[in-house]
Amino acid sequence: MAEEKKVQGPASYFPSIEKRYGFAINHWLELLEAQKELKHMEMVALLKNDHGLGHGHANALVAYFRSQRGM
Repeated sequence: MAEEKKVQGPASYFPSIEKRYGFAINHWLELLEAQKELKHMEMVALLKNDHGLGHGHANALVAYFRSQRGM
């Protein structure tokens, strides 16, 4: 029987982000894609100030987004 691998790192926040804010993760990643010229903390501030995300959730999304794009 295969052992289920536990999701770690920023992606571990994804289920709670989707539940709390009512949008799929792709919604947030597309939003960040449109703002990819911003620095890490500028992206975090955008999610917090313009979309009401908490710091931890915003930071997890930005960290994941940037890591997937080699930023």
